[in-house]
Amino acid sequence: MTADLSQIVKAYDVRGVVPDQWDERLAELFGAAFVQVTGADAIVVGHDMRPSSPGLSDAFARGATRLGADVTLIGLCSTDQLYFASGSLGLPGAMFTASHNPAQYNGIKMCRAGAAPVGQDTGLSDIRALAERWLEEGAPEAAATPGTVTERDTLADYAAHLKALVDLTAIRPLKVVVDAGNGMGGHTVPTVLDGLPLDVVPMYFELDGTFPNHEANPLDPKNIVDLQARVRAEEADLGLAFDGDADRCFVVDERGEPVSPSAITALVAARELAKHPGGTVIHNLITSWSVPEVVREHGGTPVRTRVGHSFIKEEMAKSGAVFGGEHSAHYYFKDFWNADTGMLAALHVLAALGGQPGPLSELTAAYDRYTGSGEINSTVADQAARTAAIKAAYEHRDGVTLDELDGLTVTTADWWFNLRASNTEPLLRLNVEARDEATMTAVRDEVLALVRA
Repeated sequence: MTADLSQIVKAYDVRGVVPDQWDERLAELFGAAFVQVTGADAIVVGHDMRPSSPGLSDAFARGATRLGADVTLIGLCSTDQLYFASGSLGLPGAMFTASHNPAQYNGIKMCRAGAAPVGQDTGLSDIRALAERWLEEGAPEAAATPGTVTERDTLADYAAHLKALVDLTAIRPLKVVVDAGNGMGGHTVPTVLDGLPLDVVPMYFELDGTFPNHEANPLDPKNIVDLQARVRAEEADLGLAFDGDADRCFVVDERGEPVSPSAITALVAARELAKHPGGTVIHNLITSWSVPEVVREHGGTPVRTRVGHSFIKEEMAKSGAVFGGEHSAHYYFKDFWNADTGMLAALHVLAALGGQPGPLSELTAAYDRYTGSGEINSTVADQAARTAAIKAAYEHRDGVTLDELDGLTVTTADWWFNLRASNTEPLLRLNVEARDEATMTAVRDEVLALVRA
């Protein structure tokens, strides 16, 4: 195959269709390039349940050992379990997963020791350049002494680490429905939740990278319909849904209603600030107004950042933040090497709910104060031109402030909206929030009319 690496090496990871866009030969070159760029003499490698994952991860390990690095294979794991291994073992790591993408995709999420991210500006472009060179010139010369490969099971240690960070000893018994979406949550949830006073109702725990029941992307409302119905049928206290690599967690309350990731961010922020008084909390610019309000109310300092995990992790490290949250249900913890773990966020929700007598809907109402549109995508011919037209329509209005930290954000006393261009598709993404439903609807409809004009 002749690979076009510009199509598969993204801003934060490698991702593409197997074997059309990449295969085990290229994975082996990526492994060698990863070792050369990081300068590592030992690395850790894990993979998800996709049919192509074991072969790709083994090939990556071959490339790494060819250049003399020792490889610890941890086998089937969630992405945050790989981050745990990287952090606890002090090794750079590679996770083979395409997260919530369809079955024919696969990818690599890479990190330096301590789960520090590898993105375009922190090594990924160098890894791509080496792999491209070796595709043309042939594989690099092997080290005089090749590295070794050992296997290690980190699941129990990962579960113990998470449970040491959240006190669940005194919670009341809870009934929780968990939809693993045939992804890695089916592997991690039983061990993490074992021994807790929970009646767990499992859904789609069978590891199956063809995703026979629904896409493992709970951000799309159609993929949590089964969970919502099951929570109501079981009269459960809550529902949890994980994406394919189980690094994101979505929450459904006892009525089967989705709890916004902004409300979860605010709830967890309040709990983390109780552990780390006066700490900083990161939130991206399309989380709810509720988040910075709750952070200030609990004595913390909110810091607003661009959308995307590399920006969040960079800001976490720079500011020493105790916690960070995104609208996409990525949750980042100082106590977890600044990496994202949906499982730890889920444990916080269980602890908060189980530590008081009321239902989840009442508990989260305090953190869900405004009305949001959710993310609305519009296909446009010229993203920059449409954004400029929106800016021109609002910049001279009274009481309006604009900023361009990430796309265009327009803010008034009663509402705000953000319009961002997709990096990969001809789309503009709109998020609107207001103090009431009628205002949100009016602003949403006005902006969409301008975007789609």
